Amino acid sequence: MRVLDGAVLSVDARTVRERIDDGAALVATVEGRVVGALVRDGDRVTAVATRRRWRDRGVGTALVSAAAAERDRLVAEFDPDVRPFYESLGFEVEPTGDGDRLRGRLSRESARERGPDVVGPVEQGDGE
Repeated sequence: MRVLDGAVLSVDARTVRERIDDGAALVATVEGRVVGALVRDGDRVTAVATRRRWRDRGVGTALVSAAAAERDRLVAEFDPDVRPFYESLGFEVEPTGDGDRLRGRLSRESARERGPDVVGPVEQGDGE
């Protein structure tokens, strides 16, 4: 939760706990410390965040790649400032029609075409 809160993402703790119970929350760890997290609801990525000092090191990429490996497709809604991140992963991006928000779609095949993850394994979170 601290990683998600630090990124100022609007996801509540109850929802995160439910996603953990469903196996739909992933965390990236370095030496036992959580440096990133991804929460999804089915095919929808509801939150992805990386601790500030771990940004631009492939943590978010590894999390999205791990989530994509579990699903036939992923869908995410996001602000324009993170569009380059999603496009770099192969998401097809379009406006949502809700202000300046964007929607991205990624198929498993598109994710595979990108090649292997650039960061080590991602672990499922335990909520701590």
